[in-house]
Amino acid sequence: MFKTILIDDEPLAISRLKRLLSHYSSVITIIDEAHNGQEGLEKIEAQKPDLIFLDIEMPLMTGFEMLSSLSYMPKVIFSTAYDQYAIRAFEENSVDYLLKPIESERLEKTIEKLKKLDDKKEDNSLNANLLQLLEQFKAKEDTQRTPAQKQTPAHSISVKSGERILFIPLTDISYFEAEDKYVFLNTTDGKQYLTNYTITSLEEKLPDHFVRVSRSSIVNSHLIKELQKYFNGKYLVVMRDTKATKVETGSTYGDNLKRLMEI
Repeated sequence: MFKTILIDDEPLAISRLKRLLSHYSSVITIIDEAHNGQEGLEKIEAQKPDLIFLDIEMPLMTGFEMLSSLSYMPKVIFSTAYDQYAIRAFEENSVDYLLKPIESERLEKTIEKLKKLDDKKEDNSLNANLLQLLEQFKAKEDTQRTPAQKQTPAHSISVKSGERILFIPLTDISYFEAEDKYVFLNTTDGKQYLTNYTITSLEEKLPDHFVRVSRSSIVNSHLIKELQKYFNGKYLVVMRDTKATKVETGSTYGDNLKRLMEI
């Protein structure tokens, strides 16, 4: 019996997986679920499950980032719609890799594979190999990018909208803001979209005119209307959008604020 946590940002995906796993109640006991990497990290550390079903692209923290942050490593079955991650190395070092939508016949093979993992030594080796592979994968991603690729800025940000994936041009984006465990993209016409990025990953991905002004906010400096003095040395950044949004700066982002003043 494997105590299991399901980690996925899509409620329908979790619901479907629960339904499929209900046929294997003698093998799997679902003890909890999480809807982003940060929540998954906290629940794994607290509950020490034997197994997790893990999505990769999620808000706040990706599945790979979450695994790299764990001090306790359960067995891992990847479950994702993004087949660009489906490389043989991960199939060999995790229990399995399932592409969405998960088919019952494919899941049955995964359960059979899971049943064979009885040897504790083999389990520990599997986990160690997975962590090592994550580090190698990150390093390989960095070294395979040419200098030109690293310097080429993004031109749009992709967001999910129902069954569609929208590409929002950077010129239409006023600011990004983290709320609780999610990061939202806000456009000049007042629309808001949930992203799959963390504030830190956006800071690395976006061109230089997107400036982080607080722990939770990144603004498009091309769309700043004015800066207003606030208290404790802080400022309000007034955006040139339909809502004339005011974004409060953080006290530890003085250097970034100086960059704004020099623009």
